[in-house]
Amino acid sequence: MNLDAIKKKLESMQSKPSGGGGLINQTKKFKPSIGKQTIRVVPFKYNKEYPFTEMKFYYGIGSKKVIASPLNWSEKDPIAEFAKQLRGTNDKENWRLAKKLDPKTRIFAPVIIRGQESEGVHMWEFGKEIYEAFLQMAADEEVGDFTDIMTGRDIKLVTVGPESTGTAYNKTLIQPSMKVSVLSEDDKELELWLDDQVNPKESYKMLPFDDIKAALQEWLTPEGEEEDEATPIKIETPVSNYSLSAKPAAKKSKAEAFDDLFEEEDDLPF
Repeated sequence: MNLDAIKKKLESMQSKPSGGGGLINQTKKFKPSIGKQTIRVVPFKYNKEYPFTEMKFYYGIGSKKVIASPLNWSEKDPIAEFAKQLRGTNDKENWRLAKKLDPKTRIFAPVIIRGQESEGVHMWEFGKEIYEAFLQMAADEEVGDFTDIMTGRDIKLVTVGPESTGTAYNKTLIQPSMKVSVLSEDDKELELWLDDQVNPKESYKMLPFDDIKAALQEWLTPEGEEEDEATPIKIETPVSNYSLSAKPAAKKSKAEAFDDLFEEEDDLPF
């Protein structure tokens, strides 16, 4: 693991605010259960210097439950471009809408579950809080590279449920084991774990540009909504007046105003 890269990433996360495609292959996913567990983060087959994979997703846009942003594959993202254009106006409601359209970052890491080693490598998906805790751990000189196969460390998890968090979600805290240890004493098992891994970016499919654009339009103008009435997300003004011109624009339908923003998509800065 490249500790310098870890420290740089930690610094960028601490200095900057955080800003549907479905699964293709049903890889083994790890979800911490309530109580205590121990895992080991395994060196990542597809990037031996950095075990974490960041991906951006949209949730609840149109009829799509989850949309993997094309930005994950360095492709044009109509939702991101739409939000960018909203931020290019001086309308406060446009900025609020743009914030709602920001993708959520999720992080993936390959792990072995101690006590369940025979199941092989699982992929753990988590958010910014756990991610930052991992980075701080690696940046700590007393811990360092916890993924090292010979001198790394197991990671202890403590997970509590909604009755403790006061939310609808569980919360997991992580801390490194006090002792260093080998990943496995069995050479064949070790070789299997290092090779039999899934690349998260190959586990999700990228939807076509037009499909994502259609999902966004569906979200902005739900079926059955009257043209000039408020939507459930309260975006009456920005939806009906998306002109980026300083001069007053003729009022257009939501569909027309939405399509206008994509007429020059070939000129997008990608």
